Amino acid sequence: MNNSGIKQGLVQKQTQKLSPLQIQTIKLLELSALEMQQRIQKEMEENPVLDENSKAEGDDDGEQQEDLSLDAYTEDDSIPRYKTYVNNYGKDEKPQYNTFSVKESFHQSLEHQLGYKPLTEHERAVASFIIGSLDDDGYLRRDLESLVDDMAFKSGITTDADEVGRMLKVIQEFEPTGVGARDLQECLLLQLKAKEQTRDVVNATAILTRFYPEFTKKHYSKIISRLGLSEDDMKGAISEIVHLNPRPGGTIDDNYTEQAQQVVPDFLLELKDGELVLSLPRFSVPELKVNSKYARILENAAKSSAREGKEAAMFVKQKIDSAKWFIEAIKQRQNTFMSTMNAILKYQHDYFMDGDESKLKPMVLKDIAEMTGLDISTISRVVSSKYIQTHFGIFPLKYFFSEGLATDSGEEVSTREIKKVLSECVDAEDKKKPLTDEELVNMLSSKGYKVARRTVAKYREQLNIPIARLRKEL
Repeated sequence: MNNSGIKQGLVQKQTQKLSPLQIQTIKLLELSALEMQQRIQKEMEENPVLDENSKAEGDDDGEQQEDLSLDAYTEDDSIPRYKTYVNNYGKDEKPQYNTFSVKESFHQSLEHQLGYKPLTEHERAVASFIIGSLDDDGYLRRDLESLVDDMAFKSGITTDADEVGRMLKVIQEFEPTGVGARDLQECLLLQLKAKEQTRDVVNATAILTRFYPEFTKKHYSKIISRLGLSEDDMKGAISEIVHLNPRPGGTIDDNYTEQAQQVVPDFLLELKDGELVLSLPRFSVPELKVNSKYARILENAAKSSAREGKEAAMFVKQKIDSAKWFIEAIKQRQNTFMSTMNAILKYQHDYFMDGDESKLKPMVLKDIAEMTGLDISTISRVVSSKYIQTHFGIFPLKYFFSEGLATDSGEEVSTREIKKVLSECVDAEDKKKPLTDEELVNMLSSKGYKVARRTVAKYREQLNIPIARLRKEL
């Protein structure tokens, strides 16, 4: 066989791996509850064969559906007729759902604020590109000339450093304050500028503007002498500075302090009589079925020899097949959701009983994949952008996953537990002699947590805890 023949054979083999039902199910797994509602509404608008299954008594259409057999008119049909309808209602028949305030991403928040600025379309494009260039801490790590080149080559936007500078100043007015800074000094000064200009804030601004290198090296006596400050003035200024946020963008995986948006929870968890009860939420998605009127068209066309009748039958059959795949995919989505979430509940049972974060065990996607027998990619799709309402709050499913580290006794603990202990150590330290990262390593070790110095530094940064010399107080 020549190379083209081999290639063609490989392509054919690859395309045979996933059935229409599998493809449909994979796509639906990625959708949140609200997106799923919208997806079903769209499918009903585009496929006339899909219909609401009315629960009202004496529904003539529903009775006729029971009398029809579609199997005789669908070749290679692997789905039994009982699967041509699905109930999307939760435990409450009233088609409603609750929305909750959760988080939107840092970059989404900035884009949202940009929408309120009276800018030209060109200026908005420049500003949006700058927002996309900010790192996860909220800093712009590129010089303006480099951004000008990037915009030209990547987005076809013609601009110059002056315009980029003006748009950057617009972004620097956004929340969180300090966003869009080129370095830590600028970040802190932006935050001080936005505060009420008290004596301490004015002194802090002067210190960071004129003596930033000296401040970072804790040369307080020199600063006091040069600025003519009293020791109390210096203490007040330092207090203002250390309470500023050096990372206005926050972190991606552990910081849930961004702006709020409305979502529908994908799971509901209740604690009843000491038992965890999981359910899918109530949301306004109709119970679906295959419309019997179209099934009857297919039945009549099958008895007709007219060409038009056969063509109509083919059209209706395609729509019926599509509807049946969609209905079955919804059922498989629901089953996969419940299987995955039940496995997470079993794995993290102690945590879900009372929401004590220290009880969160290390858990990765592979752990749940092994418990459910599903692929890791499937678990990833279920977990992504999904939320659960519990009796102690609302959380994204990704919140429950974290790597683990071993204690001296060999027991695995969640990274969140270590961060909690680290935070407690910093809170309890002598602020005149704050603990260095090496000293924090030793303190964690004394408590049984084996953590490297670079790991302590990483966790400290994720918790927005400054380095030791910036935590020092007079």
